Amino acid sequence: MAVHLPAAVQAFVDATNAGDSDAFVAAFTPDAVLDDWGRTFTGSDGVARWNVTDNIGKRSHFEPVSAEPGAGPGSGSSSWPSRATATTGPAP
Repeated sequence: MAVHLPAAVQAFVDATNAGDSDAFVAAFTPDAVLDDWGRTFTGSDGVARWNVTDNIGKRSHFEPVSAEPGAGPGSGSSSWPSRATATTGPAP
C-alpha cells in the first residue's frame, strides 16, 4: 500500500534514500529549524551538518508505513522504519 506523504516530507525521504545531500538540504527552507530529540540545527548549514552526522552520512534509509494529518497547517505525524549504517569514510 502506498503511503501519501506531504510533498516536503516526501522530498526528505526521497533525497535520503537516494543519498542526495544537495536535494536533502533543498527540501528545507533556508531558515529551517531541525530538532532531533533536543539537538537543534538551524538554517541550511545546520541541516547539512545534521545530514552528514545523522542521516545520509550514516546511510539512512526510510520506508514510510503511515502518515496522518495534524490539527493545523504544516502539522502531522508519520511513522517509518529506518536503518542507518555507521561509516568510517567521508560522508556523501
